[in-house]
Amino acid sequence: MKKFILFIFLGVLSTSLFATQFITIGTGGVTGTYYPTGGTICKFVNKVKEKTNIRCSVESTGGSVYNINAIKSGELDFAIVQSDIVYQASKGIGKFKDKQFPKLRSILAIYPESLTLVTRKDANINSIMDIKGKRINIGNPGSGNELTALSMFKALNIQTTDLSYVGNLKASAMPDALRDNKIDGYFYMVGHPTANIKDASNSTDTKIVPIIGAKIDKFVKEHPYFTKTYIPAGLYRNNPEKIATFAVKAVLVASSDMSEKAVYTVVKQIMENFNEFKKAHLALTPITKKSFLEGLSAPLHSGSKKYFKEIGLIK
Repeated sequence: MKKFILFIFLGVLSTSLFATQFITIGTGGVTGTYYPTGGTICKFVNKVKEKTNIRCSVESTGGSVYNINAIKSGELDFAIVQSDIVYQASKGIGKFKDKQFPKLRSILAIYPESLTLVTRKDANINSIMDIKGKRINIGNPGSGNELTALSMFKALNIQTTDLSYVGNLKASAMPDALRDNKIDGYFYMVGHPTANIKDASNSTDTKIVPIIGAKIDKFVKEHPYFTKTYIPAGLYRNNPEKIATFAVKAVLVASSDMSEKAVYTVVKQIMENFNEFKKAHLALTPITKKSFLEGLSAPLHSGSKKYFKEIGLIK
């Protein structure tokens, strides 16, 4: 009798394990905005795991380009990616020339993230062109940071050889490198405020440099996934004024092969916990339910369409 009960128990356990779908969200560096955002989404999904049999985990990664390739290879299920990188992968251009990813799908657009140039005040970098001859970190290979910075350099006719040092540190290593005077500045595409730049400005006298000018205006106009924006005033020590720059959207993406049920569950949990989601990070403050559908640069996944149609946000 005991053996019979044990077999039944093991059978039930086995069935429940096989029915569970495990999903992983790829993010970025732990001091950035992607990681806590991904963690919050997983928290919402895991709140209903007994009902949906979907369990979510978050993973720190090398950033946008890495995330796209990891979704393509099946290493990641979902990821947060800059909208410009999504556009290039979807179209097979730029960094993804001859590597088009036609199965790439948008789940929803999360928040705007601004290209930010954080510098040591004593480096005397007052405009974007002043980086020539300086030690600048452009981002780790495979990050959206690196790709956006290099695309902008091309528009400004800046060569990497114009810099005295080209850094490829990950986001988490940049504040310490600035403090230790190993670099004069770094580019970071991020939602504000971020712990990364707070760490930098609290340990070093910093200047966040505006990224403006006629060539920047032309660059933004030529790329539909960019928009002009400002970094709000007073977020970081010694930076009391608002700072003009440009931004992309941070977009949650997956492959079209990802199950409709999993995508529907993720979107539903974000929407049903919307007010709590906005409180997860100050970068999420400006978002609205409608803004989740703005700035998408790959087709919408069928699971997202299903939910957004149900609540009347799309027809």
